[in-house]
Amino acid sequence: MATQHPSSALPAPARSAAYPMAKPGYGKRSAPDQQARTQNDFALLPTRERYVAGFVDHLPDGGAMSVKTLAKQLPLYGQQAISTALNSLSVAGHLRRVRCPVVGAGDETRWVFRTFWSRTARDNEWWNTYLATEQAAQAAAPAQEASVRDTAPPPPPPTPEGPGAERPRTEQATEPTAVPHQRTPDRAPDTEPAPPATGAAPATPHVVEAGRSPAYLALARLGRDDHRLALSADDCATLEPQAAEWLARGVSVDYLTSALTAGLPAKVDSPVGLLRRRLNDKVPPRLPTAGSPPAPARHLLVECTDCGRPGPPQALPDGLCRPCRTAHSGAPENPPHPADIADVKAHMSNLRDLLKPV
Repeated sequence: MATQHPSSALPAPARSAAYPMAKPGYGKRSAPDQQARTQNDFALLPTRERYVAGFVDHLPDGGAMSVKTLAKQLPLYGQQAISTALNSLSVAGHLRRVRCPVVGAGDETRWVFRTFWSRTARDNEWWNTYLATEQAAQAAAPAQEASVRDTAPPPPPPTPEGPGAERPRTEQATEPTAVPHQRTPDRAPDTEPAPPATGAAPATPHVVEAGRSPAYLALARLGRDDHRLALSADDCATLEPQAAEWLARGVSVDYLTSALTAGLPAKVDSPVGLLRRRLNDKVPPRLPTAGSPPAPARHLLVECTDCGRPGPPQALPDGLCRPCRTAHSGAPENPPHPADIADVKAHMSNLRDLLKPV
């Protein structure tokens, strides 16, 4: 059980304005539902841990949380002392280090690293529940920095320098400057458009063909490729819904044409009847439409605060893996049984008796 230290701890150093911020995807993240900041937030911690916790608590979200960076800002302790203090803060329930996979361009997966910080000490059950939620995954992903950059207003235009620079800026702030209507200049006589050439082909056939559906055009081209499948305009309009159903199932026009023209008999008496039968009998299965795959669910992995070994939150209680937790506690996890110790001593005594000269 922690005891309150009556002695006043060293005050946390004031964070300078030039404190280094981590790259997007890294750094500090504040946990939700924290209590209001008071002077006795870390009163139950030792002096060194209280000093480090007071400094980390005042860092903004996104601030660098590496041991080396913190040691540069805290001159009283070195990197080893800062690392030990962070381990103690993790055991006390104030921080957890996590990593989250993020899919980038070209399905390339990269890992982002965060350090969740809570001014209010939390137990392992609270941390495990929070890190399993989508809110923690969204907080760990670097989407917030990108959205801030995308939605940030553009920088103001440079203001003109000179004696008359203040008055135009004031007028612009009170009333926007009206932009005069731009009139189209008169066309010069020598730049008038030339009349269309009389020998140009009319564009009506192209317009009519462009208005037809791909299924209708595929049926109309069958007779041009093979005279046995010559269809009239009414025949194409009759078979168009069936051919359109093929295209709606995800097949291409070339696949439709190959399926209708493969293995034709030497003589076709009724092209429309043959094509109707093939459109009904050879209808392909429906293919899924090509779309963007669903975004994979982001799962957070907790890192050991000391060695960085990743694992699920349940496997790292107190934010430490088993070897680091054993080393931090200072006691072996499974102490030997007294009977085993007696057996080892008896075995060693027997070996010494066997080595004695006769």
